[in-house]
Order: sequence, then structure tokens, then C-alpha cells
Amino acid sequence: MSTIRKQDPRQQRLPPSRAPLSLTLRRLQSQFQPLRPPTPAELGKPGTAKTYRRSRKWLRRLVRTALVVGAVLAADQYLYDACLSRTFRTFANGLFVAVDYKINFRPDPWIGDSVEDLHRRSATRLFELLRNNGGLYLKIGQAIAMQSAILPPEFQKMFARMFDDATQNSWKEVEQVIKEDFGKTPEEVFGISFDGDPTKGVMERTARASASVAQVHWARLADGREVAIKIQKREIARQVEWDLWAFKVVTKIYTWYFDLPLYSLVPYISDRLMLETDFQNEARNGEKMRNLIQNEPRLKNRVYIPETYPSMSSKRVMTAEWIEGIRLWDKEGINNTWQGGYGKGSPGAGGVHLDAPPAHVVANISKKQPDDEKLKPERDAWRGPAKKGGLGLPLKPVMQTMVDLFSAQMFLWGLVHCDPHPGNIFIRRLPSGKPELVLIDHGLYISMDPKFRLEYALFWRSLMTFDNKTIAKVTQEWGINAPDIFASATLMRPYEGGDGKTLAEIRAMSKKEQKVRQFEMQQKMRAGVRDILSNQDKFPQELIFIGRNLRIVQGNNQFLGSPVNRVKITGTWASRALAENREASLSQRWKEYGKHLLFRTVLISTDFVFYWAKIRQWLGVGKGMDDDIEESMRKMAEGMGVELQHGVFEG
Repeated sequence: MSTIRKQDPRQQRLPPSRAPLSLTLRRLQSQFQPLRPPTPAELGKPGTAKTYRRSRKWLRRLVRTALVVGAVLAADQYLYDACLSRTFRTFANGLFVAVDYKINFRPDPWIGDSVEDLHRRSATRLFELLRNNGGLYLKIGQAIAMQSAILPPEFQKMFARMFDDATQNSWKEVEQVIKEDFGKTPEEVFGISFDGDPTKGVMERTARASASVAQVHWARLADGREVAIKIQKREIARQVEWDLWAFKVVTKIYTWYFDLPLYSLVPYISDRLMLETDFQNEARNGEKMRNLIQNEPRLKNRVYIPETYPSMSSKRVMTAEWIEGIRLWDKEGINNTWQGGYGKGSPGAGGVHLDAPPAHVVANISKKQPDDEKLKPERDAWRGPAKKGGLGLPLKPVMQTMVDLFSAQMFLWGLVHCDPHPGNIFIRRLPSGKPELVLIDHGLYISMDPKFRLEYALFWRSLMTFDNKTIAKVTQEWGINAPDIFASATLMRPYEGGDGKTLAEIRAMSKKEQKVRQFEMQQKMRAGVRDILSNQDKFPQELIFIGRNLRIVQGNNQFLGSPVNRVKITGTWASRALAENREASLSQRWKEYGKHLLFRTVLISTDFVFYWAKIRQWLGVGKGMDDDIEESMRKMAEGMGVELQHGVFEG
């Protein structure tokens, strides 16, 4: 009988859940076959290979487009001075701004919280465009900056940073411009030497100043005359036509898009800006003004215009007398104590010849670096040992001379310098201890028609006497349908005469909710601008640049602390011009002279306002008459949705 073996409990089969891990792994491995390549039968019949023709076609197009764009950009940069890219940048930014305004110029904009946000975005875009493009765009930016009477505050604040400064071109480029214009080297044109030849003149190859259109080099000719050689940047000649064309196109589109009569002003503005690049025109303007001042006893010994030298000038190169002096923005340099000696004037005052640079400086020219060349003597001994001295001149006669000069230009001669910012005005001390004002940069001038010049003088006199009937008559002749706004913009203070219809409508909105109020006021100001420019055939386009002159002169007076009654001086010259009109009959002249005497008597009342402002200024509770005028103008302008920023006048 067989015995039944007892199974060891340790060898009993475990439930699946408790089976060892190794058994589970072996079981799983037995279910898979090792990897092997498929057989031809398993692959099936072969098919046609895909070629991706469309992708290859687009890839070829992409490569070709990239090559063409690269070639165009390279040619534009090196052959056309970036004219195409500058124009494209202009159109792109112009389009963005136009669409943004069309969508968001409303009380509750889709993008941003208010209309102010829209203005801020647009001002930033335009500012960056003008700064990046440079050249003539900077001039356009300055022209925009001066239109403070109609610009939203966001534009004013942004464009107050607009400057006329730029990197100077290399000496090689300067040399090339001179060779192209004269067919000679600088040494041959100016009689100079860079080898230290004592019989020749000397010239600094490093520019003393560099602006958007040109740069200025100092030179001393062999005959001892010191000259400023103004040389246009080589790229400007090619860029200017493209820039003005782009300006015209954008303005034309904006005129249609925003229903504002702006384009009618563009040809006149473009022609003036174009003339700024013609240095022969600038030389002619300077000589005309020099002759006018020499023949005007009231200005002859107070104002100096540098002499120009036609034999060393061309369309892109202008050689003029070098001016030593203190720029108007250096208030301390004008006002501080004179330490130059009794009975002596500052260097160059009255056209006195300047001393030559030391012989050792001339002898070492060949060893100097052309990009860091300083040959001109400093000539600042009159400042004293500590260099803290000044011309010792009171500010009142300085500003009096300035207002006299520009008033005579407007009302007597009809030839107006339209860029009188502090950088273009030098002050020197005559041996008599009196100031001498030197005016430079005569590129931007306007000529007034004699009829319009007399009308403008009559308009100014009527403003001073609140002759609303004459104001209405003159502005109607000019096609202006908003005389009260135009009168305020001319005086740069609120004009309370006239019917005040436009201003009354604007002020009536003052109690509305802020967003709605601001939007409606700016809409009303837009309508006011349209009314001023409503009759384009009659509107005197000279007013654009005359207004620029008036605003800059006002800013200069404020900068110096409002030492003179600018409004009274300007009004006096306007009335005087009517009395001295040589084309009028004798009886008319006597009649106008009588009105002028009566006008002078009436103007005495403005002295009370001026001196009251002075007393408040001395007591520390006011800044001066022009600042008080600006404050009242600012309050009125804020009611129109406009904020005046006269800091733009300081440079």
C-alpha cells in the first residue's frame, strides 16, 4: 500500500494575489514575441512618395522675399540714406495714430481710461518717430511744439523735450560736401593748413555744434578773420525731398480723415522748411537784416548781425563771422559782475577782431586727433580768476532790445526771423557798458506782404484798445470766423473784448461730468481751429510763423523774469508803423500820428499793471507780468481742454 506523501505546507500553491513577483514577470514575458523586421508581404504594396511641392514653393518664396527685402534695406541704408525706411516708418506711425483716434476719440474710449490716455499714446508715437528719423523731422517737431495754443497738454509735455541736437558727421563726410560744392579741398577753399604752416589759416575738424541739418566748425583765415563754417550734413540733400513728401501725404490723409483744413498750410510750411536747407538763402536773409538794422537809428548800435562771406559759401556751406558771446539761456553769465576792466567790452563786441591762437597750438596741429581738435582760444579772462564773473548787464535793456528788434521786423520791415530761441541769440558787452544783441541762424524767415503788414499792425493796435469793430473787420478780411480765440492766441492772454461767442460756448460746458466735459471741449476747440482756418484762400499763412516768433519771445521774457512790458512795447511798434507808413498820403500820416500819440497816452495804463506785477514779484508773491498773463491764459485754456506749456519756448 503506497503511502501518501504529505505536501510541505511551504510548497503549497499560493493564491494569485500572493504569487511571487518573479513568477508574474515570467508569465508576462511568455506572451510577447521578440522584435523582428516586417516581411514584404506584411508591408503591402508600395505607394507613390510624397514630394510636398506646396511647402517647397512657399519656402522658395520666403527665401526670395527675404533676399529682396535684405537687398532693398541695404541699398536704402547705404545708397539712399535710409529714405525708404524713414518714409515707411512715417506712414506706419501715421496709420496707427489715425486709427487709434478714429476708434478711441470718445468720452469712454475702448482702449484706455480717457481721451488723455489716447493723446499720451499718440504723442509718444510721434515723438519717437521724429526723434528716430532725425534731420528735417526734428524741425517739424519743433514747429509742432510751438503750437501750444491748440495742442492737448500730453503733446505739449512730450514735445517740450524736442531738441535740435544730433551726432556730428565725420570729417571725411564734411570734406566730401565741400569738395562736391566747390570742386576744391577745404585747404584750397579756406586757405588753411593742417600741417602747422604759419602762413596759412587753421580750422577745427571737430564741430563746435551739431544740429539736425548742419554742423558748425571754427576757423581762422590767413588774414586774421575768425569764421563759423556751417556745413550741411551730406544725407540731408537726399532725405529732405522724401521727408517733405511724406509730410504732405500724411497731412493730406489727416485733412480728409479728421475733417480739418490742415493741408492748405502744408505747401507754405514745406517751402519755408525747404529754404532752411539752402544756405545761400540764409546768407541773403542775414545780409538783408544787417542792412535794415544799419539803417535804423533806434537799433543800429544795439543789434549786430554777423557778416557773411559769399566767396566761401555755397548752397550747403555758409561761411560767416565767428561770434563770441553769452547765449541768452546763460542768465548768470549775462547778469553776474563784470571783471573785464573799466571801459572794455567783451571779446568781439562791436565787430572788434579777435586775438589769434598761440603759435605752439598751430605748430602742433598735425599731431592732434581730428575727432578731438580744440584750437580756438577760450577768451574768458573777463570772467575773473574764479571764472564766476559775467557781463554785468541788467536784464531789462537786453530784453527791451530783443522785443524792439522783432517788433521792428514785423511792423516796419515785414521780414521776420521765425526761430529766435535762446540758442540763436548772443549777448555781448560794449565798451560803453551797454548790451549788444547778436542774432544768428537766418534760415527761417518769412516776408510779409505790405498790405498784410499794415493790417497786422492795425490788428495789434485794435487789440490794445479793445476796438472790436476793427478787429472783426480785419479778421473777416483774413477769413477767420473765431476772432476772440484768435485774439487771445495773438496776445497770449485772454482777450475779453468781442462778442465772446466761442469762449462762452466752451465755458458753458464747465459743469458737465469730467470725461464728457473734456471730450466736448476738445471737440469745440477742434471746431474753433476749423473756424480760424475756414477760408483757406483768405487766411494769411504768414501768421503761422509770426505766432511762433511771438510765443518764443514771450518765453524768452519769462525766462529772464519778465523784466519788460512786452505787450506794451509790441503794441507801440505796431502803432508807430502805422504812423510812419511812407506809402500813405500826408493827411493820412498826420491822422495816424495823432492816433499814435493818443495810443501812447492810453498805454500808460498798462504801466500800472506792469509795475504792480513787479511789486508783487519783489515781494515774492508773483513772477512778473508775462508770467501773470500766462497764468490767466492758462486758466482760460484749461476751460477749453488745453494746457499751456511755455517751457517749450526755452530752447
